[in-house]
Amino acid sequence: MSIYLRTEKIISDWTDYNGHMNLAFYIHLFDQGWDVLLDRFQMGGDSAKNEKRSTFAVESHTKYIQEVKEGDEVDINLLFLDRDKKRFVYQLEIVSKSGNFRAATSEVCSLYVDLSIRKVIEMEDHKLKLVDDFIVKNKNQFSPIEFYLLDKLKK
Repeated sequence: MSIYLRTEKIISDWTDYNGHMNLAFYIHLFDQGWDVLLDRFQMGGDSAKNEKRSTFAVESHTKYIQEVKEGDEVDINLLFLDRDKKRFVYQLEIVSKSGNFRAATSEVCSLYVDLSIRKVIEMEDHKLKLVDDFIVKNKNQFSPIEFYLLDKLKK
């Protein structure tokens, strides 16, 4: 199982001379999916603008499994999420709606950053509670793939 985050339609600007979506736009879509969760955890765009707090991706592992092309609709889903006080490790997938196949996966390690000093900091308690409540509520739906970055968490 996985947790649905959003749907996108592949547009012409995202395709390359090979006739499929360019790798940069897979990363773009993964980032759009992560933004859905960041907003839920009060760490997204509003937090960056108003509180000067956000996350920075520092490492990722992406697998391109099957191509998607212009006009295809894809879902971005969460496969796994864990955290410590300063970082997240999460896994996302892109699934073709028409072909019903997994097109790509990505595992990412992100750090929580105070943008005013550009330093990694601990997440606020109320934000940690939002994340932990989400993890507990959705843990049975997690379907992690092979881990590459889980050892980055300091628990």
